[in-house]
Amino acid sequence: MLMDAKPGDYDIVTNAAPEQVARIFKRTVPVGAQFGVILVVIKGVKFEVAQFRNISGDSVEAWLREDVQHRDLTINGMAYDPLTEQIFDYVGGQEDIQRRIIRGIGEPRDRFLEDRLRMLRAIRFAVRFGYELDPATFAAIQELAPDIQEVSVERIREELLKILTSPQAERGVRLLDDSGMLPLILPEVAALKGVTQPPEFHPEGDVFTHTLLMLRQMKHPSPELAMATLLHDVGKPATRTVTDRIRFHQHELVGADIAENICLRLKFSTDAIEKITTLVREHQKFSHAQEMKTSTLKRFLRQKHFADLLELHRLDRMSSYRQLESYHFCKAKLKEFAHDNIHPPRLISGDDLVKLGFAPGPVFKRVLEAVEDAQLEGTVTTREQALAYAKEFQATGISM
Repeated sequence: MLMDAKPGDYDIVTNAAPEQVARIFKRTVPVGAQFGVILVVIKGVKFEVAQFRNISGDSVEAWLREDVQHRDLTINGMAYDPLTEQIFDYVGGQEDIQRRIIRGIGEPRDRFLEDRLRMLRAIRFAVRFGYELDPATFAAIQELAPDIQEVSVERIREELLKILTSPQAERGVRLLDDSGMLPLILPEVAALKGVTQPPEFHPEGDVFTHTLLMLRQMKHPSPELAMATLLHDVGKPATRTVTDRIRFHQHELVGADIAENICLRLKFSTDAIEKITTLVREHQKFSHAQEMKTSTLKRFLRQKHFADLLELHRLDRMSSYRQLESYHFCKAKLKEFAHDNIHPPRLISGDDLVKLGFAPGPVFKRVLEAVEDAQLEGTVTTREQALAYAKEFQATGISM
């Protein structure tokens, strides 16, 4: 409210115990009842309701003054009474908003020892709002950085994604690196530093610099695209060779395996892992787009994640030697090809192949894909033509 920003959620503090809150409201979820926290859901809106840490005092203000001393950051340590429209600020939150500073409450080191995840949260809020990190707060993060390994990977993953999808993702990764947490959370990304590249294709510098430039240019990315951008070149350190020039043979394939392992380690969902690894694995194929035969190109363009893949390619090129011919070629082809041209209706089925005398088995897939390729090339357009095309395969003995 003070920053003229729409809140993402609502946190309420009260002297009511979780069991009392559960009796008052129809739908509640005990997210941390042992710590005095319960989630109240009203018309799809979630309210996190926490009990005051200490209610031994004789007034709400006394309870609140004690409570906020154990919140994480000053901008998160203020309270508002909607009935009296009164703001309670015992930690200098309003002043830090004016100064555009992220500062831990009281002794920052103590706040981070209460919950190590707060170190990531401090960086996340800094890059979300474009605020500076208070020097004492950042020094405490650097001191306690090794402790981030005590935090669950699920909580780390969520904060990492919020950093990567913030308006200052590049700065977020730099702060993670400067704090000492990046090598602990993502050693594969930290390993990109100092990995030199051929200057004719990458005048910007090493792989880490290239990756940061891509993060800087992202605009409202999906979490998966942001993660794929960060990881798209993680295969380069392992594949770097120097012959006539620096090369990274099949780094995208090696990188996809590394990205999958990272995502498994951070417990991403199965769907997210599939998308992120696909983006990493496929990002080099644009180099050959203009040479692809029509059927191959159409299959490439109709991929489920192609919109994000195309954007990853644009970011990649704009952060290196800025050649966008393949990007514009693919955009033009997407516009040129109608939906049915890229996703043609199947003209024949496995039952048709059985009737033609094909033996059931792997050959079915080969023949049906060949027929679809012919459709994509435009040489087969009717069921009769598709059956005749299949018979050609039968005549060559492919089914035997």
